[in-house]
Amino acid sequence: MNAVRLLAIALIVGGILGLGYGGFSYTKEMHTADIGPMHIAIAEKQHVNVPMWAGIASLVAGVLLLTTSRK
Repeated sequence: MNAVRLLAIALIVGGILGLGYGGFSYTKEMHTADIGPMHIAIAEKQHVNVPMWAGIASLVAGVLLLTTSRK
């Protein structure tokens, strides 16, 4: 498998996941404080939306790369 086919498959999978889930979440540690033996940490959950047009564009680009990259 060459690099173009791998990129095309990654774009297709990324497009399907972007359309299916619509975004992803992650936890970001915002502030920490060490006061003597006590450790205080504040974590905030962030959500990133993946636009529908980005998922569709990724899917179409992957399919085009896969179908037109013939040797």
